[in-house]
Amino acid sequence: MKQLMVFCFLSILLFAEQNYTNALITENSPYLQQHAHNPVDWYPWGEEAFAKAKKENKLIFLSIGYSTCHWCHVMEEESFVDEMVAQLLNDHFVSIKVDKEEYSHIDKKYQKRYREVYGKRGGWPLSVFLSPHKEIFHMATYIPKEEGYGSKGLLPLLSYFIKLKEKPKDFSQAILKYKNKKHVQGLKQTIHTKIIDKVLDDIEKQFDTQHGGFAKHPKFPEASKVDLLLDIYKLKHNQKAFTMAAYTLRKMAKGGIYDQIGGGFFRYTTDDAWQIPHFEKMLYTNAALIAVYVKLYEMTGDRLYQKVVEESIAQMEKHYMQQGVYLSASDADSDGEEGGYFIYEYTEVKNALKTKGWKPKEIEDVLSYMGIEENGNIDGDFSQPHITSAYAPKRLKAFKDYLRFLRTKRTFPFVDNKVNTAWNAMMIKALFVASRIKKEYLPLAEKRLNHLLAMMYQKNTLYHQTLRGKRATQKALLEDYAFLIDALIEGYGRNHNSYYIHLANKLSTQTIQHFYIKKYWYLSDDNSKVVADFDDKYYTSALSTMLENLVRLDTLNERLKYHTIVKETLLSMGGVLDENLALVPKLVEVVLRLNYGDIIVHAPQKKLNKVQSALDKVNYPFLLSATKKSDRYLACKTTMCFAEDKNITKLIEKINEVVK
Repeated sequence: MKQLMVFCFLSILLFAEQNYTNALITENSPYLQQHAHNPVDWYPWGEEAFAKAKKENKLIFLSIGYSTCHWCHVMEEESFVDEMVAQLLNDHFVSIKVDKEEYSHIDKKYQKRYREVYGKRGGWPLSVFLSPHKEIFHMATYIPKEEGYGSKGLLPLLSYFIKLKEKPKDFSQAILKYKNKKHVQGLKQTIHTKIIDKVLDDIEKQFDTQHGGFAKHPKFPEASKVDLLLDIYKLKHNQKAFTMAAYTLRKMAKGGIYDQIGGGFFRYTTDDAWQIPHFEKMLYTNAALIAVYVKLYEMTGDRLYQKVVEESIAQMEKHYMQQGVYLSASDADSDGEEGGYFIYEYTEVKNALKTKGWKPKEIEDVLSYMGIEENGNIDGDFSQPHITSAYAPKRLKAFKDYLRFLRTKRTFPFVDNKVNTAWNAMMIKALFVASRIKKEYLPLAEKRLNHLLAMMYQKNTLYHQTLRGKRATQKALLEDYAFLIDALIEGYGRNHNSYYIHLANKLSTQTIQHFYIKKYWYLSDDNSKVVADFDDKYYTSALSTMLENLVRLDTLNERLKYHTIVKETLLSMGGVLDENLALVPKLVEVVLRLNYGDIIVHAPQKKLNKVQSALDKVNYPFLLSATKKSDRYLACKTTMCFAEDKNITKLIEKINEVVK
């Protein structure tokens, strides 16, 4: 009955919306298309909208979101299909819709300002109100139509803003509040060897000793933080670092943030214990986590982590891969219900198993193990599966097969069919990393990389994203270059294909030309001038990734031309290294790589590929390999070689002696 009512409501909503069409109708973005029939007279991001606001002296309402964002949908259903809200917006504002995945640099710009003003991260939808001259005077995330959730409500806010504009002194004061208060500063002190102690101290202050992870709620996976902790353990054998990383990954693997039935991770949880997810699945979340679970499996041999890797890759291949490339994300909602595809009702499942002839104890064992409870842990009677015990019941496989069967009768959530270069590159890198524990992933990674390059790298031009089946037109951002180069370097380390390193060098030259200006990095090379940053909260910083790319390429090319740029960047933009290092784990990784130095193993391609599994067992986190004509294996640092041997085992022994 509940689903029927939701369906009827959505049908009425859809019918009502069809009476309107706005300027978003010609846009390719699925998110913008979702709003193309709102009564709000939306404009896409562009000069036309800003010129209109200036000419007509109208305020600007900038709404940033994405197609699989649950609260973006809620705000639309409450406000953007409401004719009263639409009339206020249309009469007094120029309303602009931005897909944050299409214009990630624009989103980053306003999210950064939100954090500077409020001292906390924002999110989506992000609601920004600007003067006709693009000056911010108010920012919020989700705003209900009427007062609630600690907000005055959109209707009263719009009326207030209209009146505020007519009071020049008060309006100027509102704008002044949002003026940029921070200036990016360089390092205040020399980077020292105690950086590991400082970052561990900063991370430990955030660490949840009961449930793992690094916040209360909402709780994000923060893969780059876990990755850094595992590398610190490899460098210093620091047990505290390993415990925080391994405990977090284990809790996640057994929690509701992981899809125990279908595989793959949801974006975050709304509780401390990783049980209640926000049911979006993002390509970038899974790509980043696959790589760290590979690392932990190599360090422990625990089959749980191998299972997570294999199931997550299988999920991405099944639901998010089309025609050789990966799509961006899936929605939280299914048939109008949040999480409806993923959750289960205790009595329904119990009665069905009884009908199948299962014994009462068998039923209780599997239900209890998977956390499917009589009272439910989500939406009343419904439960999100999560592992509650260390001991699996005998009929667990049959039970999970039955839960998968139930899903075949449900509608899989909407999948955003954008092809995003950066996120595809992250997933391709994850496949290359996963080939360390399963060789079959190497040809798959190569295949996916070829498809991505064919679609998004044309005539020496890299593109940011497109819809599947359409020609790419939006030029690449810093993140596209950074993550694609990262994937190429990782791939080169697996197959030693010289084209990979050639293309990585070529793209790096283009990256510096486009985004590195007067010792500062920018997220795009257009007029937006958004300075890049080192924040790793949602996914790894593109700037930190690019800096690590440059350090590794210097080593692989046996040249030092990029080191100067990396050091200049740290001096001009690295002031965060004097603050909370837990916020910038990838940047710390770059500094550690600079301090400890890469070690590179040289040999002909066939020799390197033959001994790859032996090299994978070397514990040093900054080990690279590159082809060179030689009848021996050579081990080198950036400016010198320190060992050679015809026997790879003996060479590795010499490497281990050096890194001790």
